[in-house]
Amino acid sequence: MHSTRSSTRFSFSIDSLFRATVTTVALSIIVLTVLLAFELYFHSRLSLHQFGFPFLWQTMWDPVAEKFGALPFLYGTIVTSLIALVIAIPLGLGTAIFLSELVPHRIAEVITFLVELLAAIPSVLYGLIGIFILVPWMRAIGMPYGVGMLTAGVLLSVMIVPFITSVSREILCAVPDSQREAALSLGATKWEMVRMAVLPYARSGIFGSIFLALARALGETMAVTMVIGNRPEIKLSLFEPGYTMAAVIANEFSEATTDLYLNTLIEIGLVLFGVTIIVNAIARLLIHMMAHKGEVVS
Repeated sequence: MHSTRSSTRFSFSIDSLFRATVTTVALSIIVLTVLLAFELYFHSRLSLHQFGFPFLWQTMWDPVAEKFGALPFLYGTIVTSLIALVIAIPLGLGTAIFLSELVPHRIAEVITFLVELLAAIPSVLYGLIGIFILVPWMRAIGMPYGVGMLTAGVLLSVMIVPFITSVSREILCAVPDSQREAALSLGATKWEMVRMAVLPYARSGIFGSIFLALARALGETMAVTMVIGNRPEIKLSLFEPGYTMAAVIANEFSEATTDLYLNTLIEIGLVLFGVTIIVNAIARLLIHMMAHKGEVVS
């Protein structure tokens, strides 16, 4: 009896230690996020006081006159990310369906390894590929400069396809075989089985992979900097050069010789941080709504 009580106490202490450890780790993520936001805010106070909220919709960027606005960079970031998603979603999701539903397991593993290898390539190498291959090709098809928002969006799509493919494939592979067998037993074709049984079951995870890729696209720096043209203007034509928030920070941080200039670049980082949080919050909300809708339907 005494041995049993000692064993129970020992197990309880181990469980308590485990709970305390993982709770501390989880809370540390929240603390780090808050500290990061505070540091960005603290070091951008001069710019926040000088320009206020109109900074978000001002278009002038003149370091000499110290007149700054973030709208061209917001515009460039959002446009290039949306271009990347439009191209990458069908490619990534189609590849994921192909790997999970159509090819033998051994072949799928080899192709999946190659896809994941693309995600491990440094972004500066993607930038070099963009400069030497994509930019001349874009110039050949009619873009006046070769560099521009369309070029950056296409390059970004190549970079985020592996994220959509890898995560979506894992989600699709996790769908129970009973879903597939039930659809096939009712006479569904392979495509109908995927469309009506597999994809609806996995839609929450697929949305998660898309927003994960979007977060990568929003924060990408070097590759975009090398092919977007780096011009702080708002142009409706996708063939024109543009600028992104990450690119302007990377390009001009070392050139910031005044406190206001430096604080303004840090404020752009704060805006990018806020956009990323908003995008992830929307993603979580959509995933929750999708999951809730699936529970209601079932």
